Amino acid sequence: MSLAAPIVAIATAPGRGGIGVVRVSGPDLRELVRTLFGRDLTPRHAHYLPFKNAEGEVLDEGIAIYFKGPHSYTGEDVLELQGHGGPAVLRRILARCLQAGHDLGTRPAEPGEFTQRAFLNDRMDLAQAEAVADLIDASSEAAARGAMASLSGEFSHKVTGLSDRIVHLRMLVEATLDFPEEEIDFLEKYQARPTLDAIAEELDTLIRQARQGIILREGLHVVLAGQPNVGKSSLLNALAGDEIAIVTPIAGTTRDKVVQEIHIDGVPLHIIDTAGLRETDDTVESIGIARTWKEIERADVILHLQDATSPDDVLDAAITARLPARTPVLEVFNKIDLLVADATIAAKAIGISAKQGTGLEALRQRLLALAGWNPGAESPWLARERHLHALQDAADHLELATAHAEQDDRVLDLFAEELRLAHESLTSITGKFTSDDLLGEIFSSFCIGK
Repeated sequence: MSLAAPIVAIATAPGRGGIGVVRVSGPDLRELVRTLFGRDLTPRHAHYLPFKNAEGEVLDEGIAIYFKGPHSYTGEDVLELQGHGGPAVLRRILARCLQAGHDLGTRPAEPGEFTQRAFLNDRMDLAQAEAVADLIDASSEAAARGAMASLSGEFSHKVTGLSDRIVHLRMLVEATLDFPEEEIDFLEKYQARPTLDAIAEELDTLIRQARQGIILREGLHVVLAGQPNVGKSSLLNALAGDEIAIVTPIAGTTRDKVVQEIHIDGVPLHIIDTAGLRETDDTVESIGIARTWKEIERADVILHLQDATSPDDVLDAAITARLPARTPVLEVFNKIDLLVADATIAAKAIGISAKQGTGLEALRQRLLALAGWNPGAESPWLARERHLHALQDAADHLELATAHAEQDDRVLDLFAEELRLAHESLTSITGKFTSDDLLGEIFSSFCIGK
């Protein structure tokens, strides 16, 4: 994949719309601009022009804007053609750009390649580049705010600040290693321990925020599990506020999973209704039950729904015993509207009536709390699993550095090495030390045209 050749793609979503955009990026697009329009374009000015093919036939009329690098999204020359949003029109404009730029080696852009070039040209760091995709994919206002905060550099600024403090400490250590007679006094002389403790404390805060940011970005997969006819589909409909799943009095109505995304306090929850768990000779139902157990294994939270009018059921006890121990389980008793006045449910369980809506708000908050969401510590930015792993690696190396600092022989060379490894872990977040394989994996998940 040549980074010297211009790239072009339709930058708007597939389908019909009032406006469609074709975007071109390359080191020098002046020749391409002249070929397309027979003239130069004033940078950063909107020009209303006809878009013509090689024979002079007008393909469309619209706005052409030329951004001269490095003052553009990618850091290269960028040409944006804004025309009517019909798929056929945009494909013809795209084909014309490829034809006009043939001598320059112009080619179709790969997924995420515009943003990848922005990263490679230092227009943004890797965490900001990832935030571009997160902003596009945001499914709630809270997620959109978090993605925008990441894109503006809030997360990167915190990571870079920690990295700089570690680098300063490394510098002092490396200087001390050149003068072995001063090693004994190093920790006291430069207050290395208080500095290290402060860095570790700030890093712990960042890790907690990252966990919140991951929940906000990825959401939670909540599986509704239980016997047939306990109200799983009714509960899904009640949480979604719509008739998503079919509800009948017939046990075993749900044969396959039904997935619905809802939001609670801005946090996306992927609610998965599943086939009722029981012994059956029905082949189709058996397949659905097998799929239910697979969904249970992948769940972030398991909501074990039971019939409040039949507590201590043997089959419910068997289901509980089989649920994975590593996954949080919330026991929920449905149909409390059918209970007698003095009936009670288990202390740690929650009672609801999916039919009447009783207890649903308490259930929503318990779901968030069980999954680790803390509204009072909401992350101001989104995060990914790789960010959390890098932060945790850095914390582990700082812990080892502290251990070396506490040794009687003050092994400063090992202390310095752990600081170096902690620094590399942090800088992998922003992309200063990142493998090409990781870059390929990250940008391949982007949409074409971005």
